[in-house]
Amino acid sequence: MRARVTYLAICGTAAFAGHTAFTLNLVYQAQTAGLGPLQMILVGTVLEAVCFLAQVPTGVLADLRSRRLSVIIGYLLFGAGFLIEGLFPVFGAILLANVVWGVGATFVDGAQEAWIVDELGPDRAPDVLVTGAQAGQAGAVLGIGASVALAGFGLNVPILVAAVVWLVLGLALIVVMPEDGFHPVPDPASWRAMRGQAVTALAAVRAHRGLLLLLAALACTAFAGEGLDRLTQLHFLDDIGLPAIGGAHVWFGLLAAAWMIGAIGVTQVIRRAVDLRDPRRTAGAMAALRAGCVVATIVFALAGSFWSAAVSAVALGLSRAATGPLEAAWLAGQTGSATRATVYSLFSQVNAAGQVVGGPPLGLVAERLGIRAALLGAAAITVPAVGFLVAAGRTHQVPRREEA
Repeated sequence: MRARVTYLAICGTAAFAGHTAFTLNLVYQAQTAGLGPLQMILVGTVLEAVCFLAQVPTGVLADLRSRRLSVIIGYLLFGAGFLIEGLFPVFGAILLANVVWGVGATFVDGAQEAWIVDELGPDRAPDVLVTGAQAGQAGAVLGIGASVALAGFGLNVPILVAAVVWLVLGLALIVVMPEDGFHPVPDPASWRAMRGQAVTALAAVRAHRGLLLLLAALACTAFAGEGLDRLTQLHFLDDIGLPAIGGAHVWFGLLAAAWMIGAIGVTQVIRRAVDLRDPRRTAGAMAALRAGCVVATIVFALAGSFWSAAVSAVALGLSRAATGPLEAAWLAGQTGSATRATVYSLFSQVNAAGQVVGGPPLGLVAERLGIRAALLGAAAITVPAVGFLVAAGRTHQVPRREEA
């Protein structure tokens, strides 16, 4: 029970901090720091390159040393990185900040999910993972409201407040976060142990056709993801325009709140309708959400009015937000305890690599042909992911009943 409550508290608090920082982060980069579209894409590319390089080493350390320690380090680095970004609104400092918190993200990725699966067991964990996602979505709505309110004091204020929340979270977890279901490997710091762990995890993925197909789907969505992340708000600012009543921070806050509330509802419907221990139905739900992403992206790219753009942007955001917990639940049932954090990190590494590869070309398309063209390109890249997810469901791997 203690682990479950701690996990839900982590999800809610981290999401609150994340959306306090991220809701208007791109507006801060564009209006306060003066970054252009290509510079903003490059910031994201540097972030994803850092994640690519650090994902597997940090995941291996989580599997061999401590998932708890990995999560704590990660949130402390989140706080440090955003302190830098909020205090120094220049391109170089923002790049450095993204390096720092990007490394922090790799410590949390995989380790947090592997920790709760070990504490609760693979049978109970999928439902808790989705419940945690809902707690995160609720925290996100509160964070969006905090971001809009704090932005009235300056666009850097939400970033600084979020940094403090992450630092407090990391320090609090030192006291309250249990770790009873994990047993560290002797001499985990040796390169031989780390290499062996990574090789074992890679072999587990290669031997599992469903995991390979999910990995392919993730690569497609990652290619498109950086463009969607970095160009959505710019599309409103440069191509569509915002209503005269209220500032940009108000409208972007309302849009973010709308898609997060929508994601809460969609996640709850899926949770009630889909047995998360059934990989076929879970993959089918993911495929439907990714198809929704494609349609919403096309409509958003071609929108000629604020309201049509707003509706499609909300649909796009909630579809993307609702997919993440399903992926985590699917992986929880298809991976073994000994390599779980490393496999999660491998998937995150593929996501990072895809964004590194896909981000700059979409940024160049946005610079030369316009943001609409870049968004249509992102939609086209996402289409194959739907087929891969349908195929992954057809492998119908029965969830493993391994020890926590």
